[in-house]
Amino acid sequence: MSASWRPTASLELLRQRASLLNCIRAFFAQRQVLEVETPLLSQATVTDLHLDSMVVELHDSKRRFLQTSPEFAMKRLLAAGSGPIYQICKAFRRDEAGQRHNPEFTMLEWYRPGFDDRQLMAEVEALVCTCAEQHGDGLSDWAVSGFERISYRDLFQSRLDIDPFAASDQQLIDLARQQTASDHLALSRDDALNLLMAVVIEPTLQAPVFVIDFPASQASLAATELTDDGHRVARRFELFIRGMEIANGYLELTDAQEQARRFAADNQRREQSGLPVQPVDEFLLAALASGLPDCAGVALGFDRLLMLISDRQRIAEVISFDDNNA
Repeated sequence: MSASWRPTASLELLRQRASLLNCIRAFFAQRQVLEVETPLLSQATVTDLHLDSMVVELHDSKRRFLQTSPEFAMKRLLAAGSGPIYQICKAFRRDEAGQRHNPEFTMLEWYRPGFDDRQLMAEVEALVCTCAEQHGDGLSDWAVSGFERISYRDLFQSRLDIDPFAASDQQLIDLARQQTASDHLALSRDDALNLLMAVVIEPTLQAPVFVIDFPASQASLAATELTDDGHRVARRFELFIRGMEIANGYLELTDAQEQARRFAADNQRREQSGLPVQPVDEFLLAALASGLPDCAGVALGFDRLLMLISDRQRIAEVISFDDNNA
């Protein structure tokens, strides 16, 4: 008989987890943001090259995908007139396992009609500080001066002395190989940028910081805009604390035709990379075409937030059972 039946999290951490859930729900109740639930299974999934969905076979050989996030379904609710909404739910991503990853994890996602990405960053900061303060964590000390905000471009220039918008593809690829020992990998421009961000820059981001204005090629479902010097950037932000990504938010794209073009471009790149082409969520495109309100949305890793608040280094320490003993 296996000896690994016990939870990976202590009972103390499970009580703290429950308390954090209560804190989040109280935060949104005070702001009159509606809690919603959407299906875990969907006929379509994300086309993002860096996300690998899990497939479930149902009756009559019907295939469904476990959600990598509730984003598509929540946007359908927004288009139907839901107003501000949030959801705490399970999300699933294949081949994500390690110190900070588990294939099944808990996500907090919310959307604010009428907000832009800057306003939503302020609310993310308020949520994190409120939860940290109620649980006696040192994060609340940083709330006095506010979380720093730095552009993606300034971050690369300050940490690596390179302009991620002006540098050539080969310059970025060479730097990534030099800095990350990835000579054996075939890299694209965005592959190189992602490697440099994850391996070199991210560990240096200890105090809370919002990274903003990502390259337009990394917009995903975010709106874009031109900078004063003519570079197109994504209205996207990521929050990093203690060297770990905590949240990823957008000023949401509302143009159905542009979103369909991005899905098609993703699938073309997937095919070129030998990855399976994914079915596009036509329900989402129809919702966008019907009129998604101007809004900002964000996904926050609940397990990672608990890791920060409880000063734990491994995700297994804050979930009941990790992938190895579930």
